[in-house]
Amino acid sequence: MSKILVRILKSVESKVWKSQTSAKKRAISIFTTMSVAHVDDEVTDAEVYNTEKLFCNGDIYIGQWATDTPHGNGKYLWSDGCMYLGDWNNGKIHGKGKFSWPSGASYEGDFKNGFMDGEGTFTGSVNDSYKGSWVMNKKQGKGTTNYANGDHYEGEWKKGFHNGQGRYRWENGHQYIGQWKNGKMNGNGTMMWENGNRYDGSWEDGLPKGNGTFHWLDGSFYAGIWSRDQKEQSGKFYPSTSQVPHDDWDPHQLFSVEMSECLICEGENIVIFPSDKLFYWSNNEEGMPQNPPTTTTRGIDTNGNGGNGYLGGSLKIRMQPAKRQGVTICKGHKNYELMLNLQLGIRHSVGRPAPTKSLKLKPTAFDTEQKLWTRFPPEGSKHTPPHQSCEFKWKDYCPLVFKTLRKLFNVDPADYMLSICGNDALRELSSPGKSGSFFYLTHDDKYMIKTMKKSEVKVLKRMLPAYFDHVKSFENTLVTKFFGLHCVKLSGPIQKKVRFVIMGNLLCTEVPIHRRYDLKGSSHGRITDKPETEIDANTTLKDLDLKFIFRLQKDWYQEFCSQVNKDCDFLEQERIMDYSLLVGISFQEPNRQVAEVNADADSNGTTPSLSTDMDSLINPTKCSCLRLGIKMPARVEFTVRSNDTQLVGEPTGQFGDVILFFGIIDILQDYDISKKLEHAYKSFQCDSTSISAVDPRFYSKRFKDFIFRVFSDDS
Repeated sequence: MSKILVRILKSVESKVWKSQTSAKKRAISIFTTMSVAHVDDEVTDAEVYNTEKLFCNGDIYIGQWATDTPHGNGKYLWSDGCMYLGDWNNGKIHGKGKFSWPSGASYEGDFKNGFMDGEGTFTGSVNDSYKGSWVMNKKQGKGTTNYANGDHYEGEWKKGFHNGQGRYRWENGHQYIGQWKNGKMNGNGTMMWENGNRYDGSWEDGLPKGNGTFHWLDGSFYAGIWSRDQKEQSGKFYPSTSQVPHDDWDPHQLFSVEMSECLICEGENIVIFPSDKLFYWSNNEEGMPQNPPTTTTRGIDTNGNGGNGYLGGSLKIRMQPAKRQGVTICKGHKNYELMLNLQLGIRHSVGRPAPTKSLKLKPTAFDTEQKLWTRFPPEGSKHTPPHQSCEFKWKDYCPLVFKTLRKLFNVDPADYMLSICGNDALRELSSPGKSGSFFYLTHDDKYMIKTMKKSEVKVLKRMLPAYFDHVKSFENTLVTKFFGLHCVKLSGPIQKKVRFVIMGNLLCTEVPIHRRYDLKGSSHGRITDKPETEIDANTTLKDLDLKFIFRLQKDWYQEFCSQVNKDCDFLEQERIMDYSLLVGISFQEPNRQVAEVNADADSNGTTPSLSTDMDSLINPTKCSCLRLGIKMPARVEFTVRSNDTQLVGEPTGQFGDVILFFGIIDILQDYDISKKLEHAYKSFQCDSTSISAVDPRFYSKRFKDFIFRVFSDDS
């Protein structure tokens, strides 16, 4: 080993020793088990050879190398004390290996594209341990955990939580055998206490709920309906022939005494995953990896030469600088007073107290025929504040329903009001949509406000009960999230009404969105008419612009297919058509090229630069738990069409790593007389199956067929 690397290794080991003695010992033991060719002897193989690399940030790599990245077996020591020893594939942790943290924790097992994925064992710094199946850094499948406090769990997991069938044994001798959901006892199960008593029955959110029976060791039992709410509790005591009396036993004691001894241990959290770690493969003496020259297509260059900047690994995506969307509505704007009216009305609605203790609503909550208007005079009134806008009237549609929906979607009322009604103005998008509606964005991009036609309001009011049940039943639904439906009646002789709905902005994220697609599965008119030089990150591309197949991890792909089927069934039942899947793509770039693109954009003064926080860009699992359609790591495979009308191109075998955002939007168009006439008219001009205006049943089938072709599992 070279003298320079020896000195560096000693300094790194010294640093690790000072921060954590145990971590240093682990690092030394791992490094001494390796035989590395001397730097002068590393040219024995033209493709794969042994090397020692010291990077400018203090990281060290020792092992097999191919072209410009690790490939084969190798060890990587980060300057913060983390270490990986094992298999590499084209610069990524992939295969069998062991990752160690400075705290003394470690994971040994299977890796896939940097993620803990497959079979593996995690041993925590406080002697927690998990042995079993992993999917993208999450415990998923069958596994066994021994907790530091002596508790033990064996059973099924999903997304890091006990989920399915499992057995939990407490250190004090109590144990539960039954069903779990999201880390809590949920479903049918049996709790057995160390003293011989037991409860058999239904569970919800970690507590007995519903039909169940509590048994004493002497044979006595209490059967009935169980609930923490004493008003819902009911049952009957059945004594045994034993002389031990239990008739004075309070059923609520099960919650206050017995269950207080059965707390679920959360275990040790992994703060930094192996997939969160960054690598620095290139230094001043080495060039960037070169890709073989291939064709250039609309905004995509697989060679990577020229243009303003490129992202995407082996797929080079030409990025045009993109300005922030929308025009700020300030005083003098034609819609300034309308914005003030909207903000005043929402502040009034959200701030008004209303009972939302339960997600169960009575049918009267969905009554849309009420004619209750609130008057907002400039001088103020008993219920409204004074303001500087013109007089207007305000109407809330089904306020209790939308208040409950906001609670269901985990929207904090204060944050919601601050986003829409704070000191910052809304932004109006530069042009109205195809329907003639105008769109407004909040200053933080969290919410989108859309003006609506009366027919769209009727559709939403009609489908609201079914929509509420659907989103309550399926937490991973991809359909648009609605937070409020309102109407402003302007003063004056005309008394114009402006109806609008507040929705979640699917593409609100700190991760830069480089491409966005609106996908319907139809081909007629489904191509962007912009020249390539004008396409930027804000351009919404369409079906015939798509040059990718999106490849999701297998379990997520199965969940994606299941949810698309459920959502499409719901929309078909409500006679909805013309909806689309909005897909936002953030291409990953694991090198300094991103920073160079940022510098170019900043120097031109055109826009906010692309984020240089590569932790959040490449590894969303560090920031939050994965959720279907939100910040999902995936791969795209480049495709090529044989003709201009081919809907899905042929795969080429070229891949790029991406972060995906997707959801189903535009779900308020029913198959009314106007759409039927549009279908009849366009059917004379082109193939009737290629147009968007078709019967909801056919639309749903065509949409799913297309989506399941452009999305695939990454097997």
